[in-house]
Formats: sequence, C-alpha cells, structure tokens
Amino acid sequence: MPFGKRARGRRAILSAGILGVAAALSLGGAHAQDKQFVMKITAPTINATPDTYGRNLAAAIEKDSGGRIKAEVYPASQLGSIPRQIEGTQFGAIQLAVLPPEFFVGLDERFEVMAAPGLIQNMAHGQRLAADPAVAKLILGLGANKGLRGLGLFLAEHNEIIARSPIRHLADFKGKKLRIFASDFQSVALQRLGATPVAMTLGDVLPAIQQGAIDGAYAGVQVFTGMHFFDAAKAVTLVDQPAIFLVAEANAKWLDSLPADLRDIVVRDAAAQSVAINPVAVDIVERAHKGWIEHGGEFIKLPADEQAKFLELLSSVGDDVSQKKPAVRDAYETVKQAAQRLK
Repeated sequence: MPFGKRARGRRAILSAGILGVAAALSLGGAHAQDKQFVMKITAPTINATPDTYGRNLAAAIEKDSGGRIKAEVYPASQLGSIPRQIEGTQFGAIQLAVLPPEFFVGLDERFEVMAAPGLIQNMAHGQRLAADPAVAKLILGLGANKGLRGLGLFLAEHNEIIARSPIRHLADFKGKKLRIFASDFQSVALQRLGATPVAMTLGDVLPAIQQGAIDGAYAGVQVFTGMHFFDAAKAVTLVDQPAIFLVAEANAKWLDSLPADLRDIVVRDAAAQSVAINPVAVDIVERAHKGWIEHGGEFIKLPADEQAKFLELLSSVGDDVSQKKPAVRDAYETVKQAAQRLK
C-alpha cells in the first residue's frame, strides 16, 4: 500500500478511536445523570411536625432534582424504634432521620441541651432560637464524627403531660411513673416534682399507658392527638415545658456519595424546609388541640400559683445538670445565652 494511503488509514482509525472514547465518556456521563438515588426519610410521628417536614422535604427534593432523587417517607416509626432509626441513619440503611435531638445523646451528650426546661417562652421564641446561627452551628455539627450530618433544626411544640389519673395539682406528680425523652434535664425535672422518670421511645408509650406500665408521659399534643392517645387517657396537663425541638440528621456517607449538584439540593432544601415548617407547625399544634377536645379529651392547667412554683422548681435544672458535664455545660451556655438574647 502506498505510504500516503497507509497514513490516511492510520488517521482514520485513530479518529474513529477518539470518537469512540468520546462517545463512551458521553454515554457514561448520561448514565450518571440518569442514575436515581433513593432517600429514605424516617420520623416517629404521624400527622405531626416531624413527618410533615419529611414529606415537604421529600417533595422539594424530588422536584428540584428532577426526579434523580426518589425520596420515601416512613412515619410512625415504620423503620423501627427511635434507637433503630438512629442506628439506621448512622450506618446508612436510612438516609435522613427527623427526631428530637436529645435522643442522640448516646452519640454525643450535648444533643440534650435543647431539652432544658425554661429555655423558651412561646413558639415564636423557640423558632427564633432554632434559627440562631450559633445554636444551629452547635447542634447541627454534633454528629459529624459519628457518621451524621445535621441539615436542619426547628421547633415542633411544647411538652405537655398526659396521665391516666389527671394531674391537676403539683401534689399529683408524686409517685407517678412518667415517660420522658432520653435527657437528664427531663429526668431531674421530674424527680424534683416527686415523679419517677422512665425514658422510653415513642412507639412504646401508648401501649405502656394502656397496660398501666407507666402512669403517663411527656410529649406534645400533636403526638397525643395524631397517635390516638385519647384511647388510653383523656387528661393532658398543659405545663408547656420543656420545648420539643427537632433535628434533621443525614447519613454523611450517603450525602457525600451524591453528585455535587444533588448534594447541594439536599442541603439547601433541608435548610429551607426548616424555616418553611414554622407556620405549619403552629397550625398543626392548633389543629391537634382542637382534635383532642373533639375526641373527648380534657386540657388541664395548674392553678396559677402552682404553675409559678412548677417553673421555679425547674428554673435551675439546666444549670445544675450541665455543671456536672463540662462539654454539656459549654453547649448549654451557648443555647441559654441565645435564648435570653432572643426574648
């Protein structure tokens, strides 16, 4: 074959090879763009702020990702008890958990500082506290060395107390076994009132009340109404302490595995929904109060002087508990100072 023809042949083969590689790379990029990522979101409640946030976040992420992320929401502890939900999120079986931060104390005891009594005065105050940059940076960064990435912090409502035998006076606390979240702040508070605190995951509370294993429980009215606690007890004492904050914790490894644009969407939407949920949470609480009464429930308030005494007994719990734990003390001071500044 003449030299010119051989050269032209080699160039044609080379060009075809380059085009083939380019096509393969283009196809690989297209496949990467087409890949769908599953995002399981877990919450312990039904028709309450945690699962509502999860549904709103899922819708936003699916929309903004163009369907490249398929978000599945599992309310009412469908993926296991709260400890199992935390483990699932930490090790990657679940991609995001929406829970009160104090349930993460097994990973870092500073998670419990948002459960200190007396921090906030009302819903608006609590929403400002959750949005405070110093508070958000503290709480959302706590799980970083445990496989978690905090993406959102917001307020659900206040804790109230449901009881089989109504609590109408401070004296009625004495001797009662009451469910609490996993927090020394709640434990010490109840002990000061003469009650016995029993840490328990939410899914176990209703049957425990029905069976008489406990006399009542700390939780929010939206939980009591949404999960039909009126089938077990009718009386809720409105003590409004402590507040129930929520944290959205993602599995860090899964988040880092996403393409950069999808990772940015998840982070951005989680933060945006943490703000957007605020008026929704207020509405959920109002509807839950109305629903409780419609189902034959009763709301009780302690006499004014006894409510004042209740708050006085609990006022020093935050300082007393945190002083025994240096790491918790510093975190609590950050949150307490922000709460005072934002009144």
